[in-house]
Amino acid sequence: MSDPSPLTESSVASAADAAITAFAAATTIAELRLARAAHAGEQSPLAQFNASLKSIPAEDRAAAGKLVGQGRARVAEALSAREAELAVAEENARLAAEAVDVTAVPSRWRTGSRHPLSLLMEQMGDVFIGMGWEIGEGPELENEWFNFDSLNFDEDHPARAMQDTFFIDPVDSHLVLRTHTSPVQIRSLLTRDLPVYVVAPGRVFRTDELDATHTPVFHQIEGIAIDKGLTMANLRGTLEHLARAMFGEDAQIRLRPNYFPFTEPSAEMDVWSPNAKGGARWIEWGGCGMVNRNVLRAAGIDPDEYQGFAFGMGIERTLMFRNDLNEMRDIVEGDIRFSQQFGMVV
Repeated sequence: MSDPSPLTESSVASAADAAITAFAAATTIAELRLARAAHAGEQSPLAQFNASLKSIPAEDRAAAGKLVGQGRARVAEALSAREAELAVAEENARLAAEAVDVTAVPSRWRTGSRHPLSLLMEQMGDVFIGMGWEIGEGPELENEWFNFDSLNFDEDHPARAMQDTFFIDPVDSHLVLRTHTSPVQIRSLLTRDLPVYVVAPGRVFRTDELDATHTPVFHQIEGIAIDKGLTMANLRGTLEHLARAMFGEDAQIRLRPNYFPFTEPSAEMDVWSPNAKGGARWIEWGGCGMVNRNVLRAAGIDPDEYQGFAFGMGIERTLMFRNDLNEMRDIVEGDIRFSQQFGMVV
């Protein structure tokens, strides 16, 4: 630290003027604090003048002390005034930044909603609850016996191949990501008393690439009814009721012969779509049939005493042609703009 200037009237006035100039140049409270430390702090010229008073002869000390005191008073007054000015300026700036334009259109948070797939799955389940059926649930990580063997799939059936099914390592654990919700039907037969009327909506997995019409993770709803005296007529009536609940009272269905391991006889089900792109036509909706006797035996049910029917359809597919959609990726990518067109149902 350099030696202080001699204590004179001009040196005290110069130090006070320098302090006042520095305070006036400060544009923020933070800058003012730095100026105060330099010009009014313990190491400032005025503080050094004050400390030097003890070395002044006694007869001159009163006059010198008065001189330093007047200089320090000027500095303190200027500091206080500038501090008040800056406080007001910063408060006004803060209020201006926080000002609200009451004439502007307010920004609002968009209300979230359930995905249309979830809503449709619930609506389809409600149709069956209204008929006295139950909703069945089961694990998505399923034992191979429930997913294939109990449903009369041969060991060399193509659906067991790696290109269709996600097998869990190690393969000899016999665990798969379920490829359909049919295992829920078997679990229902093993755990419920007869008769059984169960519908099973849920998520399933297959090794498909995501494109306009396929996705590796999708949703199905499958149903099974086991009772005495059930026939294909009962199956058709059930499916017609579901079709009309989904597509309106004018909806029609037709059954075409087909093959499935777990039903015999089996049928492919089509629904009439009067508003389909390209014109009204039949659209494939799902598969169905009378439960195979081998499936009943696997569940410990006497096929000579009880009969039943089963069916299944994809929920994404139902949503697509019910609402005239043609892009699977729109359904699965989670864009809120897609959900908004179905209404923001919570």
